[in-house]
Amino acid sequence: MRWWGWGSEGHEGGLPQAAEAFLVHELELDPRRPLPARVDLEDVTLSHGAPDELMKPLADVVGNANVRADRLTRVAHAAGKSYPNLVRMRSGDASEAPGAVVYPGSHAEVDSILALCARTGTAVIPFGGGTSVVGGVDPVRGAFANAISLDLGRMNRVLGVDERSLTATLSPGMTGPETETALGRRGLTLGHFPQSFEFATIGGFVATRSAGQASTGYGRIDELLLGLRCATPAGELVSKPLPASAAGPDLRELLVGSEGTLGVITEATLSVRRSPMSRRYEAWSFPGFEAGTEAFRSLEQGGAAPDVARLSDEEETRMSLALAASRGGRRAALTRRAGSAYLTMRGHEGGCIAIVGWEGEAADVARRRGLSARLLRRTGGISLGQGPGRSWARGRYAGPYLRDDLLDRGVMVETLETATEWSNVRSLHRSIALALREALAGRGTRPLVMCHISHLYPSGASLYFTFLARQETGAEIEQWRAAKGAATDAIVAAGGTVTHHHAVGRDHAPWMRAEVGDLGIELLRAAKERLDPRGVMNPGKLLPAGG
Repeated sequence: MRWWGWGSEGHEGGLPQAAEAFLVHELELDPRRPLPARVDLEDVTLSHGAPDELMKPLADVVGNANVRADRLTRVAHAAGKSYPNLVRMRSGDASEAPGAVVYPGSHAEVDSILALCARTGTAVIPFGGGTSVVGGVDPVRGAFANAISLDLGRMNRVLGVDERSLTATLSPGMTGPETETALGRRGLTLGHFPQSFEFATIGGFVATRSAGQASTGYGRIDELLLGLRCATPAGELVSKPLPASAAGPDLRELLVGSEGTLGVITEATLSVRRSPMSRRYEAWSFPGFEAGTEAFRSLEQGGAAPDVARLSDEEETRMSLALAASRGGRRAALTRRAGSAYLTMRGHEGGCIAIVGWEGEAADVARRRGLSARLLRRTGGISLGQGPGRSWARGRYAGPYLRDDLLDRGVMVETLETATEWSNVRSLHRSIALALREALAGRGTRPLVMCHISHLYPSGASLYFTFLARQETGAEIEQWRAAKGAATDAIVAAGGTVTHHHAVGRDHAPWMRAEVGDLGIELLRAAKERLDPRGVMNPGKLLPAGG
């Protein structure tokens, strides 16, 4: 991936002119303001490299070609893709870059590297696709003089498939596309499609307790995971891929979401499904977010939930329609006006749009879609057809590319997510939105705060916020910290989780005590001390600093 943003070189984005005009108005942008410039790779500030006395034994384990310390490799592993990461990298600050990047090719090599780093007091940062948006792969040295990034990209094989049991054992470095391609050859799918799908890896999915865009139907990664193998500085930890067990606490649960702070996941056995023969995505309109939320609750608790379920609030719907208005030409514009008039007549003016989708055998998709549609109509929904659904499917991974375009224009754009019970969804939504608006407007930067529900459970749902504001030149990180802190404090106060699927990383660690309590922190620290006695594994993540 690009060291300063998302995607690979050659990908060109670009905001439509109408969309740019919309944001200029909404965020009070000054078109005459000089736009921020990205520094050249040669001008990026780097920390010191790994000493020869560390480089040589690392090379003895994995070979000279698999230990790299060139500028581009170190810079590319100096951060993830959080907003603070991108601000720092674009300004040329890679002072936290690892001293070297090591590419193991097997569990045995990972085991040897961890033993070496424990002996020498070298911090180890496991690295999959580098897509973390919460500082999870930042190469923090902590108390150690040196740090390496352990890139698992060479470990990208299918280790075994049991088609009778519908399971697959995969190496941690396999990306989402590599996984789907390999399984697809056997007529199978994992069905895990987070927005980071193009670059994120199996190991990263498991280590961060990831949720995909279709997880309402397919399940989160922790629901799909059956067993794993993990290399730790204290030795190997294995959880057998059994369908169920009553043999004490589930060790998988200790490692899922551990974010590389306990060890390195080297194998994962996951449930897979037959590849869907039919996919249907469509849009529905609701008179407001509260009505749409109630409709989604009815779907989930009525056994009629689709595989994909996304409900935008009024602000996200308004922006989506404004951006859509800049595409499609005169005929499409006339169609949209007619549709808008119809929705106004039905009492849906200023309402909310939902995207719902079903996957599987054609007959089953038709049956499930019919059941869902009946409930959606009963709760006030109006079908908008498959066109908007297909459009969403085509652009489902576009968000991070759009963020780069916005950063190029001096716009702060950030996301955060949480989850709560159905009875608390509306209150939590209001609390977070208010906290973000007050924190950013109070700094003189009027924000655009948007949200959608993206994952359904019998007891509740997730809330995924996106917020934009004009960047404070010279105070970009302080501006972000004010908004992030206010929003997360509001989440804790209003009864949400500090993270639903982005993980804890560096950014949420200060709030972990509020999430799990003092005894919970002590329990996690005890596990880390047993599996990682020297504390070399991914310092500064998951656990709060201090006592």
